[in-house]
Amino acid sequence: MDLNLPVMDGWEATSILKGDEATKDIPIIALSAHAMMEHKQRALECGADDYDTKPVDVDRLLSKMSGFLDK
Repeated sequence: MDLNLPVMDGWEATSILKGDEATKDIPIIALSAHAMMEHKQRALECGADDYDTKPVDVDRLLSKMSGFLDK
């Protein structure tokens, strides 16, 4: 989930998805160009299951995604 989306940002979209019974169990990895700890903490507080920074390290992101698929 890109946190810097137009119209509705990723923070709000994550909160909505995690607050809905039909979508609350879908894993969300928040992505942001900001590597600040406050952004990671806010993303996790909104319900994101993990956090990563841009530019995306594809191998690292795939590893995180694989971890959620194995559950």
